[in-house]
Amino acid sequence: MAETVAFLTRRGIPVMGHIGLTPQAVNALGGYGARGRGNSEYAKIIGDARAVAEAGAFAIVAEGVVETLANEIVAAVSCPVVGIGASSQCDGQVLVTEDMLGLFERTPRFVKKFDDMAGRISAAVETYAGQVRDRSFPGGEQVYKPKD
Repeated sequence: MAETVAFLTRRGIPVMGHIGLTPQAVNALGGYGARGRGNSEYAKIIGDARAVAEAGAFAIVAEGVVETLANEIVAAVSCPVVGIGASSQCDGQVLVTEDMLGLFERTPRFVKKFDDMAGRISAAVETYAGQVRDRSFPGGEQVYKPKD
């Protein structure tokens, strides 16, 4: 991708690189597993990071790479590295909001759930349905009154 990054950045288009686990290539990669576990893949990913940075990327997302590789990438490139399932040593972190808020049953290994929104939503919907059934909703504050 370095050639494409260089092409775009030479024309003034900002590019954020993406290395490691790239979901758009998950079928070619053989699944959603961590990347960089083997020596050849580790070397390829660090090479990709250097090439994308040298081509002009303003930052790089390192997704689903082993921690030692993420740390090496941070040390090897001059642009910021944003981790997603990588290392706390990255310059920033990103998670899918729906994952971190607990909206799905399946959560990727690298996600920390900061809330159980699915549970809270279910509880709120149950409360709503119960109030509709027992006719306590809508109440006086939720209905329109005639003008005097």
